[in-house]
Amino acid sequence: QVQLVESGGGLVQAGGSLRLSCAASGRLFSINAMGWYRQAPGKERELVASFISGGSPNYADSVKGRFTISRENAKNTVYLQMNSLKPKDTAVYYCNARIRISIMRAWDDYWGQGTQVTVSS
Repeated sequence: QVQLVESGGGLVQAGGSLRLSCAASGRLFSINAMGWYRQAPGKERELVASFISGGSPNYADSVKGRFTISRENAKNTVYLQMNSLKPKDTAVYYCNARIRISIMRAWDDYWGQGTQVTVSS
């Protein structure tokens, strides 16, 4: 009923940039929040950046000043511009959205399939 489709991952050298995109589609009665998480091998999934409707962006300390999250509401799309990438940014990046599919349903969290970001030194 809801799909989050990510794109933009890849391999980049340290100091380089990548831009991730995530488009939500399907039954989208309302979207409360959209954001990005990442999971490196052997580590837990962690928040990278997120938007809550009507609020300011929220960033992990490790990416502040390097990553920028933005949202295009008309397209139900969220972007993550990643600059000055470091090898420690290597991870699978997941898009997340909190969505209601109808006024009768509660908010649910949805996840994209993940996109690999690899930063070489």
